[in-house]
Amino acid sequence: MAKSKKIVLTEAVYYILLSLYEPLHGYGIMQNTEEMSGGRVKLAAGTLYGALNTLVDKEWIVELEEADNSRKKEYLITDEGKTVVQEEIKRLQELLDNGLKVTEEY
Repeated sequence: MAKSKKIVLTEAVYYILLSLYEPLHGYGIMQNTEEMSGGRVKLAAGTLYGALNTLVDKEWIVELEEADNSRKKEYLITDEGKTVVQEEIKRLQELLDNGLKVTEEY
């Protein structure tokens, strides 16, 4: 389970997981990531599909059954993937809180 070890996500993986709280195909993930990050994070196809394969192997996402009329694979986050996202949010919040605490002292 994800809670047993400290996991630090890359921005790409973080945005991919956030994108998959609803079923999406690769191009949709790329668009969603760029939109959520205000254009700052742009996923290349190689980066995205490598990450998707890794996330499927880790069981943080699943590949959904393909519709008969669609060639696009869709993916969805699993409960374990959601746990990983929640742990990352806690980690990032701690970083933000500590940064603000220290910088507001000066």
